[in-house]
Amino acid sequence: MKSRFRYKVLSAGIFSLILTMGVARFSYTPLLPMMQQQTGLGLAEGGWLAAINYIGYLTGAVVASLVNDLVIKDRLYRMGMVVAVLSTAMMGIAPNMVVWMLSRYIAGITSAAGMLLGTGLILNWLIRHDFRSELGIHFSGVGLGIAGSAVAVELMNRWGLDWRAQWYVFTAIGAVLLIPSLAWLPPPDRSVISQSGKRMDDVPPRPLFLRLFMAYYFCAGVGYVVTATFIVAIVDRLPGLSDRGTWVFLFVGLGGVPACVIWDLIARRTGDLNALLLASALQIVGILVPVLQDSLIVAFCGSVLFGASTVGIVSLVLTMAGRFYPTKPAKLMGKMTLSYGIAQVVAPAAIGQMARSFGGYQVGLYLAAGAMIIGTLLLGALRVIDVGADARA
Repeated sequence: MKSRFRYKVLSAGIFSLILTMGVARFSYTPLLPMMQQQTGLGLAEGGWLAAINYIGYLTGAVVASLVNDLVIKDRLYRMGMVVAVLSTAMMGIAPNMVVWMLSRYIAGITSAAGMLLGTGLILNWLIRHDFRSELGIHFSGVGLGIAGSAVAVELMNRWGLDWRAQWYVFTAIGAVLLIPSLAWLPPPDRSVISQSGKRMDDVPPRPLFLRLFMAYYFCAGVGYVVTATFIVAIVDRLPGLSDRGTWVFLFVGLGGVPACVIWDLIARRTGDLNALLLASALQIVGILVPVLQDSLIVAFCGSVLFGASTVGIVSLVLTMAGRFYPTKPAKLMGKMTLSYGIAQVVAPAAIGQMARSFGGYQVGLYLAAGAMIIGTLLLGALRVIDVGADARA
């Protein structure tokens, strides 16, 4: 019975991530080419909308890092799930840049509610009930959300739905996902004692570890956001791969679905930092493959690598952050995400402007790969100064 209840709680988290990350946030990526064709949305404007989405995410991360009370976090999480559906509906109201900007900002805030507040609440529940403090199953919701949004857009394109109708279909999907996201997550417990009687003590990381770790996550944010936001538009413009971008985005999501659990297993054997090093190296390969070889099969392989490594990085980093503060897991998660979020604000806007000069978003992939190389070197520095023990459970 206890194990079944665990899976029900984890399912609440999965559905919340599909709602906030797949529907409210990343449905924009496969819909971007259609919106550019049917509404006249420009390259730079598309980049700015993505940047505004991440400003919202950054706002949510700030809130998550400042609020310590689990009950308040639970209320904010539940409000975020409802608003995620409403922000999706806003995108279909009119081809109006102001409305779209407001929608993307709100959607960004709600994605932080799912990614940080929801994740923190679930990690606290797992630790309190003496389960492994691993979130691999939970984070499969990110991959499912990305893959699901890609499949939904591909099907709706075949049915001949225009951009506005597709946003309303996503709104309906979000309304369905809202039910288990709210109903299956139990209210939080403020007690610092687990069910087995163990005290849940916070163990903050050393300042040097935290500074290097946050710098790494900033680089990871650049590597992730450029590819995740523009991969559909990039692939659609490559010779021989026209109209294949949505399928590539689908494989990004499919790569992320099983990856979280696999990275949990790898981290158990190698340690969290070594697992992060491997994930970062694989992400560099996944980022560069689509522009180095214009083959559909190669692009699919690269997208699987990117999806698997990206979701693994986020899962490992946030799980590590939560273990430092088991009584208030979202505290350091929020601070880490500030680094990740700043990168996600700056990079899309910069790439949108660069796209005007270079005629496309491809240059962004080289920027993303370069950022990940720097991030991987930072992780190597963490290993050299032997702070691995601080990152282990």
